[in-house]
Amino acid sequence: MANQIGKYFSSQRGIDPADGIADHLAKYWDPAMRRKIVEHLRDGGAGLDRDVARAVGIIAAGRKPAPRHPAGANEA
Repeated sequence: MANQIGKYFSSQRGIDPADGIADHLAKYWDPAMRRKIVEHLRDGGAGLDRDVARAVGIIAAGRKPAPRHPAGANEA
């Protein structure tokens, strides 16, 4: 499931895919699911796409993901 989310964010322009993935996981995944994927990464992260692994690393480090849209993206 995380890799499917990763494919979506990898296709988006103007954001780092890892930040978008981490933001999504932080907002919409149950804390138990986040703990499980962090444990999976710590155990080697087999099967995780590169951007997903980076996103899980952001979550594991307790860092806040960058905003999904770059500053000024909504300005006319």
